[in-house]
Amino acid sequence: MRERQASRNARRAREFEAFVAGAAGRLLHAATLLTAEPPDDCPRAQKLLTAALARTYASWDRLRGEDPYDCARKDLAVRFARGSWHHHRGRGGVLAHLTAQERVVLVLRLFEGVGEEQAAALLGLPVERVSALHARAVALVLHPPRGPAPSAPLHGAASA
Repeated sequence: MRERQASRNARRAREFEAFVAGAAGRLLHAATLLTAEPPDDCPRAQKLLTAALARTYASWDRLRGEDPYDCARKDLAVRFARGSWHHHRGRGGVLAHLTAQERVVLVLRLFEGVGEEQAAALLGLPVERVSALHARAVALVLHPPRGPAPSAPLHGAASA
């Protein structure tokens, strides 16, 4: 009996290691986009990925036909959305000028190819809100805001 359990655990570990070897790079990239951290310095993204992979491993035996990548991606997005919906601006990554909501919608829709309705259900938002966030995020990525607006001279200060 113990041998069978040990064999099952070893097979489970090998399967999960193979999954991580194939999916961790893409999931880390998605986490880096979500946290808007530079790829070479991304502690929040790594922490987010570690938590998502740990949860995926914990539910590995219950997946039964489900795609483990989808489960890990869902956990990553939901964990990010719940943990930083209202704080944590980016630190210089590609999507740093987007809000957390805009980043999660853009990463799910464009990088991960998740449908609008599925993204809305995943995030607990109305489809219309996801659509608006997606449109705004795409517009901001295509036409990023320029640096801070130049300060206007005070009236009468420059009339000497």
